Amino acid sequence: MSIRIGAHVDQADPIAEAKARNASHVQFFLGDPQGYKGPEIRYAGGAAALRADAEAAGIDLYVHAPYIVNVATTNNRIRIPSRKLLQQHVDAAAEIGAKGLIVHGGHVNKADDPAVGFDNWRKAVEATDLKVPLLIENTAGGDNAMTRYLDRIAGVWAAIENAEQAEMVGFCLDTCHAHAGGNALETVVADVLAITGRIDLVHCNDSRDAFDSGADRHANLGAGQIDPDLLAAVVRDAGAPVMLETPGGAADHGADIAWLRERV
Repeated sequence: MSIRIGAHVDQADPIAEAKARNASHVQFFLGDPQGYKGPEIRYAGGAAALRADAEAAGIDLYVHAPYIVNVATTNNRIRIPSRKLLQQHVDAAAEIGAKGLIVHGGHVNKADDPAVGFDNWRKAVEATDLKVPLLIENTAGGDNAMTRYLDRIAGVWAAIENAEQAEMVGFCLDTCHAHAGGNALETVVADVLAITGRIDLVHCNDSRDAFDSGADRHANLGAGQIDPDLLAAVVRDAGAPVMLETPGGAADHGADIAWLRERV
């Protein structure tokens, strides 16, 4: 089967980064992944040039929202700025012609009813002008996370499936997060599809840590604790574009791409 594989890269020149990896698509942050400052386009010609140059080169762009976005939380001082930041990144992703914006599922506080987090997700979907697909990603750690465990993912999906713009919300399956989060990779594709009906992107990463460790530490493919055959099977079964978020630069990613192609 022909599988499309790309990687997370620096945003200064994503097109050059894609070419260095012989990749059909790349993912990057727009600005500080840990800050509320808002997106910035560092590409030399700005957003319009990046969009035009990527189209001319036949390279698809994906944007990863900042890690600090947490639209599920009951804490207004985090939820409200998170929604604003999410909208800003949707807008910026649309300006560069991105195929999607990936965002982590977030979490609620220990004493909170998870149902409040699910409903906050619904409100966020309805409050955001989704000019590009919003791809919610499963996460590795935290007992109060919205997208670590399958039952929580199901809660988020049940809350948003009847929301306005629900058709603009997709799913990004991260293999390291699934493994570290305690979800069996043998069945995770079927499990997720049964809940969401779709997998739009696979973050294919090995895991430095053990199954159900809750640790979000990516490793290069074949260098971590995930069975190589299982990694390949997830990619094969999901049938979605693949994004590597493994350590290193173009040479390391090139080796990971070759490793995966050999097995898929």
